[in-house]
Amino acid sequence: MAAANCTVFAEFIFVGLSARQDTQEGLFMFFLLVYGITMVANLGMILLIKVDPRLHTPMYYFLSNLSFCDICYSSSVSPKMLVDFLSEQKRIPYSLCAVQMYFWVAFADVECLMLAVMAYDRYVAICNPLLYTVAMPGRLCTQLVAISYIAGMVDSAVHTCLTFRLTFCNSNVINHFFCDIPPLLALSTSDTSINEILLFTFGSFILGSSIITVLLSYSYIIVTILRMNSAEGRRKAFSTCASHLMAVAVFHGTLLYMYFRPSSSYSMDTDKMTSVFYTVVIPMLNPLIYSLRNKDVKGALKKLLQKLVLKLSSH
Repeated sequence: MAAANCTVFAEFIFVGLSARQDTQEGLFMFFLLVYGITMVANLGMILLIKVDPRLHTPMYYFLSNLSFCDICYSSSVSPKMLVDFLSEQKRIPYSLCAVQMYFWVAFADVECLMLAVMAYDRYVAICNPLLYTVAMPGRLCTQLVAISYIAGMVDSAVHTCLTFRLTFCNSNVINHFFCDIPPLLALSTSDTSINEILLFTFGSFILGSSIITVLLSYSYIIVTILRMNSAEGRRKAFSTCASHLMAVAVFHGTLLYMYFRPSSSYSMDTDKMTSVFYTVVIPMLNPLIYSLRNKDVKGALKKLLQKLVLKLSSH
């Protein structure tokens, strides 16, 4: 009887970031600027790494993949969010909601794992500098990136399939601005215990393995740096890790706050603001963090700009 009385919805409706109509245009302009900076900064990072031979190292190969991941990660949410700011009803078809969830979860996982791979790369570079090129050959780098993508896609496929096998009978209004898993589980009239168990288990494994890899890598890195006799050597070694540590702290710290805090402290409005930070702001911050704190990137950018200026002046 419950199944027979269930209303089949063809679409979902987002509540969005704000219900106030007078703020929509202002929010649209702000997030359009953020998304534009995200695209330009990450595409610029990929281009810079590709054209400058000095950046053809494992560290920058992983960084270019992180930038690509940030582009896809942000693009899974931002374009739809921008359209919704200018729409009276923030509708999304059932199938597109599933697609959005799949790509968002997949690239969130890839980003998490890529930061762990980058930590391992820094460990090898600082703790075993003489064996760096032997320990991190191109084939291994490609395999590590491929494993990150495969793990992300498989994890996302499991969660998306399980979520969209649930029934949504009472309402199709999602109290969020994109198709995230927890708001959809809260909306479902089905038993979501299996979904919640797998979400916690898989999420703990991916986030936990990433954090453990980062902590172990940097434990060895710190010991190695402290043993260095040269103050200049210690400063240089630390500077190569500072940008990555900052990116890790921002991303992992936000995810830990979002998904692993006590349920009694959950607030949907607070969660939406936190979600904005890790879905929209972090993909913009990553290339800025790496470019502003990295001498090699700044040097390559300066060299490229000088070439462009000379080329333009010659015409």
